[in-house]
Amino acid sequence: MTQVYPTFIFHVGNGAGHPFLVCVPDMEIQMEGDSFADAIEVARDAIGLAGISMEDKKEKLPLPSDVSVAIQKVHDSAAGIDLEKGILAFVDVDFSEYRKKAAGAAH
Repeated sequence: MTQVYPTFIFHVGNGAGHPFLVCVPDMEIQMEGDSFADAIEVARDAIGLAGISMEDKKEKLPLPSDVSVAIQKVHDSAAGIDLEKGILAFVDVDFSEYRKKAAGAAH
């Protein structure tokens, strides 16, 4: 099953160890990345891992929010971050394929 989650990427500074902050509000994920491309990959991996973990626990995967709800969730959870400086991206994850990929990496 493939889902596409709204993801916010913020450039928080060139002097930072990881200058990109990644927020996936529907999965309650906040991670860091080294570049914009890395931020997308970090988001995809975090969503994939969280999703297959939820499936293993027989929990229901959250459905992607519409943009206005996602913006409100980020606003509520990321105090002090200027949302105007963020970029909204949509990150797709095929959970079935991610599970196969994760199983292959374990061997």
